Amino acid sequence: MTTLTGTWALVRFAVRRDRVRILVWIASIVALVVVTAASVKGLYPTQADLDAAAAASVDNPAALAFNGPAYGLDTVGGQVAFQVGAFGLTVVALMSLLMVGRLTRAEEESGRLELVGSMAVGRHAALAAALVVVSAMDVVVGLLVGLSLAAMDLPVEGSILFGLSFTVLGLFFIGVEAVTTQLTESSRTASGIAGGVLGASFAIRAIGDVGPGTLSWFSPIGIVQKARPYAGDVWWPLTIVLVLTAGLALTGAWLRSHRDFGSGLVPPRAGPAHGSAALGRPVGLAVRLQRGTVIWWALALLLLGVAYGSIANSIEDFIGDSEAVADMVASVGGASIVDSYLATSLLVLAVITSAAAVQITLRMRGEETAGRVEPVLAAPVSRLGWMRSHLAVALGGTALIMAAGGLGTGAAYALVIGDASEVPRLVGAALVQVPAIWVVVGVASALYGLLPRWAAVAWAAVAVGFVVAMFGTLLDLPSFVTDLSPFEHTPAAPAVSAAAGPLVVLLVVGAALTAGGLAAFRRRDLG
Repeated sequence: MTTLTGTWALVRFAVRRDRVRILVWIASIVALVVVTAASVKGLYPTQADLDAAAAASVDNPAALAFNGPAYGLDTVGGQVAFQVGAFGLTVVALMSLLMVGRLTRAEEESGRLELVGSMAVGRHAALAAALVVVSAMDVVVGLLVGLSLAAMDLPVEGSILFGLSFTVLGLFFIGVEAVTTQLTESSRTASGIAGGVLGASFAIRAIGDVGPGTLSWFSPIGIVQKARPYAGDVWWPLTIVLVLTAGLALTGAWLRSHRDFGSGLVPPRAGPAHGSAALGRPVGLAVRLQRGTVIWWALALLLLGVAYGSIANSIEDFIGDSEAVADMVASVGGASIVDSYLATSLLVLAVITSAAAVQITLRMRGEETAGRVEPVLAAPVSRLGWMRSHLAVALGGTALIMAAGGLGTGAAYALVIGDASEVPRLVGAALVQVPAIWVVVGVASALYGLLPRWAAVAWAAVAVGFVVAMFGTLLDLPSFVTDLSPFEHTPAAPAVSAAAGPLVVLLVVGAALTAGGLAAFRRRDLG
């Protein structure tokens, strides 16, 4: 037990330090489920609407691949579980693995854990504290999800099982991250490996659900969804994941006791003897630091665009007789329901890309707090030059990510209808959303320059954009709320022609915010 000495002190410290982050994660996931449930009730108010939606989804490969198996789609609960689906479970998994990495390997990498360990703290106390904190987060998420859905008059047993599925999958990826943090010295690499496991789990589940479903049993996401909340309520598949979770946690503890502090079981490979000449310039360094992030986001948007484009030609059959869904898609305007759907899809891709914009922009804050900015500025590099280099990557990278989403949408739609001209048309329509994304970059850069400790508030811009884009029409939000989203001021291409006026205004707003951030960063103290 001496190896666990100080665990509860570290638990209290982690909760005290990350209380805002913990609350935001939990509130965001619960809000996603609750708002989705409310929107499902609004979209399908009658049993006929539910039956039409079930008939349209049950044989739709794209819907099955991205949401999961079609269980109980003729009920409100079944539709909620389907619409939240694999995406909601993936968000819980991301929360778990990122938080465990932050509380373990990132602390060790920064040197803070070495200082803590010099006191009366056991060898496994930090890992145990991280497991306790993040497990509690998963339990609270599952509990609130279940209680919230039960309070919305959905079946109690199905609601509890649905919430428990969130908890169980979150616990599994706690175990995954507990193992990967022992393998490498870098917290980013450890979380990247765990993220790769999550991506593989999603892909295996998607392939299995499109097929007979056997392959889904080899994915933790697929096993969790076999619980069938609101469609039979099968509890035993969750025990399989819990057993695997216990094995991963024990493996992580065993690996922790077989490596040196600060090192990983897999030694880092030696870098090249001579660095690229581009690394001697601020832009080259920023590109090198951010290229992996941009590439992975672009690949994700490309695949998501393929999913959206593949069902565009059959969107009228998918909508069926649901007037609420038809009104939501047609609210963007345009004479063609297909173009209205494509415009809505590109809007969703743009909101997702805004999350990438915040992540890439706030990398500057991470570099500053880690103490890596001062050595760079000690060289003949100006403050403005350093910040402009990262902003250039943020602006150019988000444009590239959005273009990848448009390319995936256009290529899939062109393949379905046999018209290659749709590819450049939809890539151009996707780029129309870029000025709104650059406004989000401006918000993040302004907060970083003016109030660096509050830079994470930039994620609120993403949250507002998501809520307005996905649920603004369904929830009948007032105009003063919807106008807060920059995406509400972007022409809904390709459903309508792209007017230059709103785009110019968005570019001016984004430029003003970015300039304010640059000016503030030039005058404030580092750190």
